[in-house]
Amino acid sequence: MKKRIVSIILAAMVGSAMLAGCGSSSTTDDTTTDETSVADETEDADEELSVEEEEEEAADQFEATTITVYAAASLQTVLTELIEVYNETQPNVEIVGSYDSSGTLLTQIEEANGDGIDVFFSAAQKQMNTLEEDDGLVVDGTRHNVVNNQVCVITYAGSETTVTGLSDIANASSLALADGSVPVGKYTRQALVNAGMLDEVEDVSTITTDEVSAALGGIEINECGNVSKVLQAVAEQSNEVGTVYYSDTYGYEDQIEILEYVSYDLTGDVIYPVAQVANGSADELESAAAADFIEFLISDEAKAIFDSYYFDTDVED
Repeated sequence: MKKRIVSIILAAMVGSAMLAGCGSSSTTDDTTTDETSVADETEDADEELSVEEEEEEAADQFEATTITVYAAASLQTVLTELIEVYNETQPNVEIVGSYDSSGTLLTQIEEANGDGIDVFFSAAQKQMNTLEEDDGLVVDGTRHNVVNNQVCVITYAGSETTVTGLSDIANASSLALADGSVPVGKYTRQALVNAGMLDEVEDVSTITTDEVSAALGGIEINECGNVSKVLQAVAEQSNEVGTVYYSDTYGYEDQIEILEYVSYDLTGDVIYPVAQVANGSADELESAAAADFIEFLISDEAKAIFDSYYFDTDVED
């Protein structure tokens, strides 16, 4: 009798355990199903959001157009990357760059009366002032100071020159120097005047290359049409020394050596202004794209790129 009672109790306990096990399995299945449903819904929501973002981005893009940018030669390298970055969000805007000395570019813009040119990015205030105040070819509200730069005295790697900077530049066998109409040539002349090495004049850009040579004891000077030509003349060892902007030395670290960073006290600030040109032949789409590109150039994203190319973005607009 006792054995029978024990058997009944054991059977009841096994049955209860089996029922509990079945109940647990059911709950787990229900929970797994709920979690899967939530995950699917979240994924669907993310996909819908991604589609919406793509649609909004596409809506913000311009239709196909082309803008022409006239920029100082010293900006060519950095603008190549800036244009690529801009086209990541505005792939339909083709940007055609024309690079030379700011003085040469100003003359070309004036001769065309602005037609066919959308943006002017100068290496000095003087040319932009002329375009805005004398020619009236700057679109109101679009002019901005973008970066500062610094004049450097350079030599080619391994030159063993005795020149240490501007003060003893006359010791060089030859000097590559931009003419006075080129901003870097003007800033170099201003530095020589402020250092007492050249006589003061009302407009330092009018000081001729021959006058600079005479003041420096008859040094041989290779007069260059823009700063890129100065850089090449020294990097290729055609001239012992030259004056360029710090930003021009980017990518040439193995070919040239910086002898001196000329103080702003001697040159003054080397501000690069940008502005939209009053292009009479541009339609609304082209004009809007030009204005948008200028806004990009003064953005924090663009500043980071300018900084990486040795420009100084700490400027007052």
